[in-house]
Amino acid sequence: MISRRLATTLVSWLAFLAAVAPLRAQTVPAPQPAQRPSSTPYTGDLSIFDYPDRAQKLHIDQVMDLLRIQPGKSVADIGAGSGWFTVLAAKRVTSTGKVYAVDINPEAISYIQNRVQQDKLQNVMTILGEPDNPMLPTHSVDAVLLLKVYHEVAEPIDLMRNVAASLRPGGLVGIIDRNGNAGNHGVDKSVVINEMKRAGYRLVGQHDDLVKADRVDYFLIFETQ
Repeated sequence: MISRRLATTLVSWLAFLAAVAPLRAQTVPAPQPAQRPSSTPYTGDLSIFDYPDRAQKLHIDQVMDLLRIQPGKSVADIGAGSGWFTVLAAKRVTSTGKVYAVDINPEAISYIQNRVQQDKLQNVMTILGEPDNPMLPTHSVDAVLLLKVYHEVAEPIDLMRNVAASLRPGGLVGIIDRNGNAGNHGVDKSVVINEMKRAGYRLVGQHDDLVKADRVDYFLIFETQ
């Protein structure tokens, strides 16, 4: 026969298990989506991005039109590299506007600083960003462009959520990249659209016909939801 003391102990133990079981179930972490592979960020010769007919091939003037980049606007060039687009945007927004050149590579930041100094551009600010944060001021930009860099972004959801915090009302985000995978320096368009949705954006424009004739590249425009 079970003693009264043992019976009391068993009842207490069973009551304890019943109480903690729901708590243990609540603390089980939900499965997270698998992180897609990303390309290794480029660290080579930055001058390769300044080939003569790049502006024509990318129809960069029309790209800026679609992103509503005009005099007086504030623009962020994320993954600025050599500063090729930074310089074009700085001239487009004129001295009344501003361009933030963001890169995670310190050498790229130094390269851009020298470049804008030589070009006597007073409306460019360089920012050494982080893989998940462009370190832009809150509500500071009207337009953002990620030009052939999204496939290198290792933490796209966090990065783009931080980008969203930097946008002014009505701000637009443009992404130009190519279909492919990390191994060939691309990322499928469908992956970008899905990740941007998870980061709080909606697709508002698609102009693949503007960026090269090979139909491999794409140009997507997003705004926050």
